[in-house]
Amino acid sequence: MRLAVIIPVLNEAATIEAALAALAPLRGRGAAVIVVDGGSGDGTAVRAAPLADRVIVAPRGRALQMNAGARTEEAAAADVLLFLHADTRLPEDADRIVLRALANSGRCWGRFDVRLDAPGASLRVVEFMMNARSRATGIATGDQAIFVARGAFVALDGFAPLPLMEDIEFCRRARRLSPPLALRSRVLTSARRWQRHGVWRTVALMWWLRLAYFLGADPAQLARRYRDAR
Repeated sequence: MRLAVIIPVLNEAATIEAALAALAPLRGRGAAVIVVDGGSGDGTAVRAAPLADRVIVAPRGRALQMNAGARTEEAAAADVLLFLHADTRLPEDADRIVLRALANSGRCWGRFDVRLDAPGASLRVVEFMMNARSRATGIATGDQAIFVARGAFVALDGFAPLPLMEDIEFCRRARRLSPPLALRSRVLTSARRWQRHGVWRTVALMWWLRLAYFLGADPAQLARRYRDAR
């Protein structure tokens, strides 16, 4: 089985080389790394090119970019697609963990537990809440490095073209195919969102956005609210 890692990016020139360098061991074992740029103005795509198997440009928006990456030849040759944020780091043996877990479980998708990359008791509580909520609901966020068998992704018609909550919406549909694999291996993701705006203010905002979405709010309006709060 072969893995393809798809990374949607926008103006990540400061971090993209380190993010891709961390994936070099996976590439060495046969994984394909696909970077999908949403029109960066800082040279992200140029910096990414030497360290990825494919760099493409797609219309801006995480869902649109991830779908574009899944349509590349490199992704079509893979058995499993893993969608990774540029500020998230996988375990060194993530490819082996994912492929083995899918093969042994009979399930078709899943995600990792998450750890935030900064110290502080409040952030440890946030991690616990994120992982526990995801395990209880079968819903994952993009920070948790969602992975899915390519056949299942095609059957689900990929991510819905939403400006926000595309990960939540995808998980709701994917649960109809199988429960998710909730891997206890952890990805390391950036804590900058919580540090910039305050831990509990950010938690409250994210819970409010999710509740509003589940109650039928327009994702475009929620995206504007999210951008205004950043």
